[in-house]
Amino acid sequence: MSILDETHAPERRSFVATANGHPDFPIQNLPIGIFSRDGGERRSGIAIGDAIFDIGLALQSGLFEGEARMAAEAAAAPELNAYLALGAPARVALRRRVSALLAVDCPEQSQVEACLHPSSDCAMHLPARIGDYTDFYVGIHHATHVGRLFRPDSPLLPNYKHVPIGYHGRASSILASGTAIRRPNGQTKAADADAPTYGPSRRLDYELEIGVFIGPGNSLGEPIAIGDAAEHIAGFCLLNDWSARDIQAWEYQPLGPFLAKNFASTISPWVVSPEALAPFRIAQTPRAEGDPQPLPYLFDEKDQRQGAFDLELEALLVTEALSQKGLPPHRLALSNTQHMYWTVAQMIAHHASGGCNLQPGDLLGSGTISGPDLASAGSLLEATEGGKSPIRLASGEERLFLEDGDEIIFTARARREGYVTIGFGACRAKVLPARQ
Repeated sequence: MSILDETHAPERRSFVATANGHPDFPIQNLPIGIFSRDGGERRSGIAIGDAIFDIGLALQSGLFEGEARMAAEAAAAPELNAYLALGAPARVALRRRVSALLAVDCPEQSQVEACLHPSSDCAMHLPARIGDYTDFYVGIHHATHVGRLFRPDSPLLPNYKHVPIGYHGRASSILASGTAIRRPNGQTKAADADAPTYGPSRRLDYELEIGVFIGPGNSLGEPIAIGDAAEHIAGFCLLNDWSARDIQAWEYQPLGPFLAKNFASTISPWVVSPEALAPFRIAQTPRAEGDPQPLPYLFDEKDQRQGAFDLELEALLVTEALSQKGLPPHRLALSNTQHMYWTVAQMIAHHASGGCNLQPGDLLGSGTISGPDLASAGSLLEATEGGKSPIRLASGEERLFLEDGDEIIFTARARREGYVTIGFGACRAKVLPARQ
């Protein structure tokens, strides 16, 4: 767990007025990302209220020195891989310096103000070059709900509580928030059909997840010890791992997800650091009585004490009819990362345990994080009980799965008494019709 310092102080305020009380980006957060203005070059910046602090301009103004300058120089690029590779000391140095620069008592305020851009004038991009993407399945309620649809008497397969389950996804189709996704075409087979057909997916779904960016990597053939795994975490984002359930049902045996998953995944553009989330670390939820103890390579006492997070996750739906009638988004789910059966450190340790080399900028997905009831179901597959029970909207519409024109929005909040609430920014995307 990162040591709490002055950057977490609830009394610290920013001279950027919109940061004070901002639901996502107060001065206690300071996530990093990649932005551009007017179609220009991509630059690194830090979110503060409704503004972006331009790291490159701050470097040119001489606002950094020492280790903070080294970190800023690595970050001042069109992608953050070199910065992510530096690890915690560099992140902490940059965070502390930027926090001081944006605070109300900053003596260089006029210079700092010249490095700020309104967020509304900027476009956000993927924060890093994502070389590899692996999606896990650590939401035990999701695994149980989905398993019960197909195996009512034994929803969890025997390996689930022994090994963090995952699959390798497609990095090239990961998109930044705000980029529309297109409904995929694929093979599907109706239960009463003799042969499959090819066409647009009719059971398009979202999956409510968090993403984890890898920082320092490991050499090929060299595992990462569970006690060291947290040192390889560079930051977090929200992740929507879109799923075509009808394509998935036909293709997934025997090798697992393929075209049903690789057409698009959406992430929020800001990388929220482990340091920003330090006040919101909690003990891992105890396993149920009778559950197996993790094998030694997956078990660490410190990780069990503080390797989990208390993050509230929300999924919202906006339809064209809701917008036309001036109605608010419909809440599909309210869940929490406390429902993860495995910690992020366990995910990393297992991923590297066979010798796989993780690299800076690689992305891991948690898998769908659902709570125990339908109100916290992180996918429509669960919320509609396999497409049998429609969700009714205030517009008079119903949804079993997503329709063209629907927009899914994820948000996250980290709250704890005595600390300022921080968020991740939105992870959103609209569904476009399939190609003919």
